[in-house]
Amino acid sequence: MVRLPLTPADVERGQRLGALLRHARGERSMLETALDAGVSPETLRKIESGRVATPAFPTIAAIAVVVGLSLDAVWAEINRSDREAGPSTAQLGTREQLAS
Repeated sequence: MVRLPLTPADVERGQRLGALLRHARGERSMLETALDAGVSPETLRKIESGRVATPAFPTIAAIAVVVGLSLDAVWAEINRSDREAGPSTAQLGTREQLAS
């Protein structure tokens, strides 16, 4: 199977995803978060750093659950245009905040 090269937009989305997950993880350790999500700490590190721009959906879903993000918040953040102003979903979209 041949994998197509990533576009600049793919790379930007991967960086936004990584920043969102890193922000949502907060003070929680990367090791604890990764183990609770059932992924390797190396995988989480690569996603958070943007080195894996297109991680598998089940991986993102598992991490999102552990850090308390809804998948809607994740989707909205990674598809947010760089030109949009105002607070990001990372600042507004945790499950607890959405429930209030």
